[in-house]
Amino acid sequence: MKFVLLIPYFCAQIINLEMRAAKILVLSCVLLCSSIVTRAQFLMDMIDTTSEMGKGMLSMYHKYDALRFSGYIQPQFQVISQRGAKSYAGGDFLPQSDNRWTLRRGRIRVDYERYNKEDMPVVQFAFQFDGTERGVFIRDFYGRFFETKFNVLSLATGMFARPFGYEVNLSSADRETPERGRMSQILMKTERDLGGMVSFEPRRKDHPLYFLKIDAGMFNGQGLTGPGDFDSHKDFIGRIGFKPVVLNKRKWLLSGGASVLYGGMQQFTNYIYKMEGTSFKVDSSLTNAGEIAPRHYYGADMQLKIPNGPNKGWTQFRAEYIRGKQTATQFTTETPGIIPLDPAGKYAPLYIRNFDGAYLYFIQNLGSLKHQVVVRYDWYDPNKDVKGKQIGAPGSGTTEADIRYNTLGVGYLYYADEHLKFTVYYDWVKNESTSLPGYTKDIRDNVLTCRIQYRF
Repeated sequence: MKFVLLIPYFCAQIINLEMRAAKILVLSCVLLCSSIVTRAQFLMDMIDTTSEMGKGMLSMYHKYDALRFSGYIQPQFQVISQRGAKSYAGGDFLPQSDNRWTLRRGRIRVDYERYNKEDMPVVQFAFQFDGTERGVFIRDFYGRFFETKFNVLSLATGMFARPFGYEVNLSSADRETPERGRMSQILMKTERDLGGMVSFEPRRKDHPLYFLKIDAGMFNGQGLTGPGDFDSHKDFIGRIGFKPVVLNKRKWLLSGGASVLYGGMQQFTNYIYKMEGTSFKVDSSLTNAGEIAPRHYYGADMQLKIPNGPNKGWTQFRAEYIRGKQTATQFTTETPGIIPLDPAGKYAPLYIRNFDGAYLYFIQNLGSLKHQVVVRYDWYDPNKDVKGKQIGAPGSGTTEADIRYNTLGVGYLYYADEHLKFTVYYDWVKNESTSLPGYTKDIRDNVLTCRIQYRF
């Protein structure tokens, strides 16, 4: 912000304006930035990566447009149980490394918002990118406009987070754990997709359905994992949720929702593998090519917040469960970003699995808003039809992609101020014992993460 304020002054010097003119420009910039800071934030509750859903609308100055800059960086140091271990705590470790410094995220976001005379939103534009040692990538790039007669509907188009569940849409800056759970990362890799979405969300507090929010949209399907949409099939994603409601005189707050993703991907080969009993069996019908293999997810989530007293924070519980069918390949259950190919360059066969997974959070402030502990347990079972030693059995066709993982994480957070957060977090990761070489017992992949987050 200081840099922004100095820009008019230096420009004035360059073009030899009088000092008085430069001071006027600086004063104007101060007034503008003050307006921006006061007005920003309503639309950040949509499905974005810089604020928690449901924060609602803040007061805005009348008639003025708003341009807001925000961002954060997350430098961190990690140690894992053995060198070269695979991990969902920020990516796999290199073969000869069991510790590392990384810049997990470096986000810059720009929002433009316009409000009418009644302080009701009219239009929003958002652009966000992520810069780390691995490169620079787009994260959000969308526009959204609002109908202003009833103030209940809006339409968003572009690149934004999928409206599914709670954890997927909880900002990485606000989340208490360093990463989302394994299930969320695999099924919703990068969280975002290209598409269009209609939202029903009453914006007047006196509306009888003010507590309700409904999102429904059509999306390409592969998200940011590929360069473009490789088939004509689209995914429908929808969520019906209710905003926090007060349960009793102690002001307990309850919120939740139900989500569905009904989509799939085109089958470019006639070889489709499905589970029969505890083994994959191939369906090689010639009519398979061109059909749609399913990606069907069904989920429910709930959040409970219990106040501990003035300036003492909250006791929080969160839970989410997802199950359904996932189409991927033999060696991974991640949604393909491109048409899957085998080593010979031919279309690779697709594998259809029944999956389920869940997470449970317990979050507790320690007598103040500055100190907080978090415990999270999550599991992801990519193939519910096999377990244990059945995985890797001769003739089963199963691989490491079919292994269930359970993760218990414990962390401590210190909020120094609104701009600075410290996190120490440890993940105990346990896989089921199988018949696969290298996975006959629990592999060593527990991770310690120490992170500092700077935010503006």
